[in-house]
Amino acid sequence: MDKSVIICRCEEINIDEIETVLKLGAERFDDIKRITRCGMGPCQAKMCFKPVADLISEYTGKTLAEIPPARARMPLRMTRMSVMASNLESGSTIKAVLEDGDPDDE
Repeated sequence: MDKSVIICRCEEINIDEIETVLKLGAERFDDIKRITRCGMGPCQAKMCFKPVADLISEYTGKTLAEIPPARARMPLRMTRMSVMASNLESGSTIKAVLEDGDPDDE
């Protein structure tokens, strides 16, 4: 395949960029994700994981079953937009988030 073919449409990452990272020692999708942003777009790797896994398999000799899926990182808890937008004089935004409480308690 041509090296300019886009693999991650969301972040516009092409084969050449992924192969460069693989040549530098990347062995997992998350390694590539951290360096190139591949898989960080709106689809969250739903479209690009398979072609990237194929490239990883080709470069490392691992089977597709040995390549772990992209790690999902969920938010720790919901934060109200009013807290994020506030400009509190008495403390930081982090303090405001901690003081906001659990939305399930209301």
